[in-house]
This record gives sequence, C-alpha cells and structure tokens, in this order.
Amino acid sequence: MDSHAIIDVLSRAVPAAGLEAVQSADGMPTIYVARDQLVETCRALRDTPELRFAFLADLLAVDYLPREPRYEIVYLLASLGMSGYGTTAMRLRVKVRVPADASVASVSSIWLAANWSEREAYDLFGIHFDGHPDMRRILMPDDWEGHPLRKDYPVQIKTPVKIYEPLQVSQEQFVASIEANRERARKD
Repeated sequence: MDSHAIIDVLSRAVPAAGLEAVQSADGMPTIYVARDQLVETCRALRDTPELRFAFLADLLAVDYLPREPRYEIVYLLASLGMSGYGTTAMRLRVKVRVPADASVASVSSIWLAANWSEREAYDLFGIHFDGHPDMRRILMPDDWEGHPLRKDYPVQIKTPVKIYEPLQVSQEQFVASIEANRERARKD
C-alpha cells in the first residue's frame, strides 16, 4: 500500500487530518500529518482494520534550523499483516512539523513504546510532548542546561584536557605507606 492509498483510508477515518503524501527516496510510504490532528490520525492508523499499524518501531526528532517550522518528529510504524493486524505487512513513516515553540501532542497513550522516545526527544531537543505521563530528562542530568542535539547548542566548550598521570612514589614511600596502614588497622 503506498502513501496515497493510506491517505485515502485515513481521510475516511479522520476527515480533518490535513494529510500530505511524500515521495521518499527509499520507497517507504511517507505522510505528513497536521500537528493538531496527530493523536486522532495515529489512533486511526492503529485501529482502522485496513491499516492496523499496531507497532511504533521508532520515534525521532530532527532540527532543521534556520527553517521554520524548525523541527520534525518522525514516527516509524509497522503493521505485521498477520491475522488481526491488517491484510499485509506494511511500514509507514509519519512526519509532523513542529514550530519553534517546540510542543506536540504525546502518542504514548496509543503506543506505549513512544514513552521513552518522547522523553529522549524532550531531553536532547527540548520538544515538549503535551499529555506525556512523565515528561522529564532521561539521558542528561536533571541540572543540565540546554538541549545538546539542537543546532544552536554551543559546541565550542573550552575546558582543559585532563591528562592521566600515574602515581609516582619511591620504594621508601611505598613501604612507609604500607606500614602506616598496618598500624592503623591494629589500632582499630
């Protein structure tokens, strides 16, 4: 099933979805979905009998600075094509354009696998997923400032290079240290 056939099926399920087919170089069906219709469209992709995209294989974010809208969220979906999962095995790439305000609805209520990937996109790009059950950093420390995969993140950090230097002690210092440790052990 190609992008246009998938859009035909989706248009019946979600008439106001604002879908757009894309010709991808790798031949994978690709569609753009309006940001405000993402959850309804994803639910239709999962629940429509002709489609049954029951699995979210991956979710990733892309920063296209200085273009506006700045970000895209890419959802890679799979339909197994087995009994109860649609008619044939299919893959689909769903893209959502996200402006610089960096907010999009969470699909973790549709595919539980989106939970960790959405947290990763939030942590590394600063894209907030509205309705996410646990929107907090996942890779960077909680006190980290900024989002390291943004194209405007400062990468020219001036820190001195740390050089490993082995401990150099003489034989007399080594023996004295061992004897001091033994003496402390006897007192304890």
